[in-house]
Amino acid sequence: MAKAKSIKNLFRLPRFADYEIKTLHHIIFWGIYFIFNTLRWGSYYEDYPLSIKGNLLGFPIHMFLCYFTIYFLIPTFIYKRRFILFSLTLIATIFCMVIIKFELTYFLISNNVWPEGPETHSLTPNYVIQMMLGELYVISFVTAIKITIDYISTNQKAAKLEQSKLETELRFLRSQISPHFFFNTLNNIYALTLEKSNKAPDVVLKLSELMRYLLYETKNKRQSLEKEILCIQNYLDLERIRYGENLNVEMEISGDILGKQLSPMLLIPFVENAFKHGVNENIGNVFVKIKLKVEDDFLYFEVANSTSQKRKMKLPKKLKPSGGIGIKNVKKRLELGYTKEEYQLDIGEKNGQFLIELKLKLK
Repeated sequence: MAKAKSIKNLFRLPRFADYEIKTLHHIIFWGIYFIFNTLRWGSYYEDYPLSIKGNLLGFPIHMFLCYFTIYFLIPTFIYKRRFILFSLTLIATIFCMVIIKFELTYFLISNNVWPEGPETHSLTPNYVIQMMLGELYVISFVTAIKITIDYISTNQKAAKLEQSKLETELRFLRSQISPHFFFNTLNNIYALTLEKSNKAPDVVLKLSELMRYLLYETKNKRQSLEKEILCIQNYLDLERIRYGENLNVEMEISGDILGKQLSPMLLIPFVENAFKHGVNENIGNVFVKIKLKVEDDFLYFEVANSTSQKRKMKLPKKLKPSGGIGIKNVKKRLELGYTKEEYQLDIGEKNGQFLIELKLKLK
């Protein structure tokens, strides 16, 4: 069983949230913080006007220190791993702001600049240390919020980039199918023209129908199971025209196929592979058996073909397909578009026949 490494949830992510910090977010944060601080210290002082005055004076200092740290000091020093210089600059800045706060409080509000502590009318070491620790608390709180949002935003951008990369790769893989498919079908037409067969015009007509489907109806990420089955049936009709009575093709469909979706052109490469290796290279009567069953939102798809003596006659070298593109392509698309819980692929020989079994979660 081919257990492809899954890239889980990348194609099932919800719409990415916007983690950008906008001006409104700043206003809301500082507004709530101001109201909380005013009520807190107003209750402590039992003097709400004094609390309002103190916070109106202190909050511009809080805001300056926070923005100066997260938008200048951290990018300038932390990102460049200059930690000691960062620490010294931050401490010096806080110290200067504490002195400014002291002077403004003393001259604009009250001679007692530390109403929640010991009565202080002068700049003491104890006052400076306590005020600096308070400012560090505010700076640490705001910085933690900023770093968290930046981390989420960075991961978000990385996820978007990875999703875009995978979607581009899937589109490229889907684009590979049509040329590969047409190339193999043209080989069939070439073989008929060598035999001067009257079947060639019918094959060209069937091919045009398949081309219309491949060009116009397989651009979306998901395609209806009904249309995929119709594509397979058209391909089988094309091969029946070519091989006539020498080919025994059986296709069995069961379960409710209506309203089910899967990645476009996901099944046809398995059928094509059966004809390429099980029919084109064999002599005598050959068979291809296809079983398609839908059960509990899962598709059970089997393709079996005969394995017998190879033909001696080969196509001209210039028209030989490169080989292996179809199955490798499907494996890669399953790996990128589905999780390991959503599909199971087994390829091998069993009871004298080549067998491909696919279990796939339908959307």
